[in-house]
Amino acid sequence: MRRAVLRVLILGGTGEARELARRASGERGLDIVSSLAGRVANPRLPVGAVRVGGFGGVEGLRTWLRENAIDAVVDATHPFAAKVSAHAATAAAELNIPALHLRRPEWVQRRGDLWTRVPDLAAAAAALTARDEQVLLTIGRQGVGAFAGCAGHGFVIRSIDAPEVPLPPRSKLLLARGPFTFDEELVLMSRHRIDVLVTKNSGGEQTEAKILAARTAGLPVIMIDRPPLPAGAVSVAEVGDAVDWLREFAAHPVR
Repeated sequence: MRRAVLRVLILGGTGEARELARRASGERGLDIVSSLAGRVANPRLPVGAVRVGGFGGVEGLRTWLRENAIDAVVDATHPFAAKVSAHAATAAAELNIPALHLRRPEWVQRRGDLWTRVPDLAAAAAALTARDEQVLLTIGRQGVGAFAGCAGHGFVIRSIDAPEVPLPPRSKLLLARGPFTFDEELVLMSRHRIDVLVTKNSGGEQTEAKILAARTAGLPVIMIDRPPLPAGAVSVAEVGDAVDWLREFAAHPVR
């Protein structure tokens, strides 16, 4: 027998996840719970029910989904949270639960961009070949350790919370939470005499100002490509499309 209210888990932590939780919480027939990994000390919380912390891999997530009678999963995590996305896809498939991956469009190289595209953090560190460059590193705190051996460069490392890994020998840490404006990014790059920007292709308008500023300043960018979504994943790029998917699911449950 069909339940009157269908429970949906949103794996979140992104602006898109918060917006989806806000909009979906107002939809009739849906009970929304958001999950945050807990890697940021003071995260921005979505509306509605929230759980914080990891699940303990695929097995832990599968158990939580079953024990909490979850009917559908929306993976709205960061585009580089590949492990979480893989776990969500696997656990949902094992329980025959519909799963959707919400991924904002990635940035596309434009006229005037000086990009070097690399597949991962190690390749980004290896791409820093010229010595004594001043590097602006905006990759989040967890990946900073990949640059610890880059002794020939100076680094300005911007993150929300302090990294818990070894830093490059010549480093300045800037703890700040965006979004940042185009003018703010230009000032930062000028003030710290930045020679190259290293960033992930996270996409989205909220963090695009640094890309636009680097283009205007004529700075090269080492752009780390996204990891692929799990094989066979169903994905959408816009929050509105995810809301439509949930509406359709609420109207015609497949379980």
